[in-house]
Amino acid sequence: MAEISASKARTIIRKTMAKGDEMGLKPLSIVVLDAGGHVKAFERADGSAPGRFGIAHGKAYGAVMLGMAGTAQMARAEQQPYFMAAVNGVYGGQVVPVPGGILVRDKRGAVIGAIGVTGDTSDNDVIAGLAGLEGAGLTGEA
Repeated sequence: MAEISASKARTIIRKTMAKGDEMGLKPLSIVVLDAGGHVKAFERADGSAPGRFGIAHGKAYGAVMLGMAGTAQMARAEQQPYFMAAVNGVYGGQVVPVPGGILVRDKRGAVIGAIGVTGDTSDNDVIAGLAGLEGAGLTGEA
């Protein structure tokens, strides 16, 4: 199985930050997780709120643990709030089921990790994150 290297994780972050700057977004925070939900890299832009790590991590963690991007998690939470409440119980409250949690897939479609982007609107977080993955030569599912 392919893996997100530390170097690739830093590239994802750099490219995501660049897209955020290009779009004039509020300061972003980005975390990159491997397929097991472990942090490969994290960066919080200057001016970003100190609590953003938890939000970025929760977006990515939910995506990788459920194999379901943040947009799909939010839809599921709206349709079946008891399900997402149960999931959050299982994962110790670590899941943030909103857009900005982006699955990272290899060329065969296997999940190799996830990124979590936070700082602006969820929709803008997704745009920046997908651009960061594309810039790193990876495919994302938002």
